[in-house]
Amino acid sequence: MKLFLLIITLFLSACSIKNYEQTNAKIIIIKSPQLKFADLGFIRNSGDAVEIELFTAGKSVKKIELNHLICVDEGCMSKSAFNKEYLNQYYPDELLQNIVLGHAIYHVENRVIISNGFEQKIVSENVNIMYKVTDEIIYFKDKQNNILIKIKDIGHE
Repeated sequence: MKLFLLIITLFLSACSIKNYEQTNAKIIIIKSPQLKFADLGFIRNSGDAVEIELFTAGKSVKKIELNHLICVDEGCMSKSAFNKEYLNQYYPDELLQNIVLGHAIYHVENRVIISNGFEQKIVSENVNIMYKVTDEIIYFKDKQNNILIKIKDIGHE
């Protein structure tokens, strides 16, 4: 029994320790029916593993970890369950992770290269998305579902 508890303890502690290769301070704005935030945040990543730590008045108020699951203060859930609860059930599972990392969304659908990045417009019966990634800003807006995600470098207006 002691060996079993030791193995479980080591497994759980190994899952919670993450060494991220990059940490960037950003101005993060997230507006959805379930999430509302506009202040300083840190985006940490190592490959496709991402952590978003949100601060208000210098105090950490929320962490979102994105890997094979999405973990928030309330617990971990699948990406599709997170989308359904916090964003939009029709979004692809990898949408939030791709936005935070500045990658193309919807399998690069309608991507247009611009001088310092790219933009995509995705319109269907369930979404009306304008997505733009440049050197200074990541901008995602779904007009149909009232969702905005904006990630800016500190010092850019």
